[in-house]
Amino acid sequence: MSTSSEARVRLPATVALHARPAGKFVQLAARYGAAVQVAANGRCANAKSILEVLGLGAEAGTELLITASGDDAAAAVDELAGIIPQLT
Repeated sequence: MSTSSEARVRLPATVALHARPAGKFVQLAARYGAAVQVAANGRCANAKSILEVLGLGAEAGTELLITASGDDAAAAVDELAGIIPQLT
């Protein structure tokens, strides 16, 4: 059974989605079989692609929309949304 899930989360006021935090996010997304997307600033990226995630240009305080579809979609979205406030 394939499912989909989504969550909105805001980047911390002091953290942009640059190389290090984006790398952590992408590595976590890659652990899941679900297709995972992240959107910001009117753009959408494959959450498993560091280049696409960096291309979002998400600055500190930007709202992200994380969506996933597939068997482990809910778990992927929950864990990815949960890591955002912890990014440094």
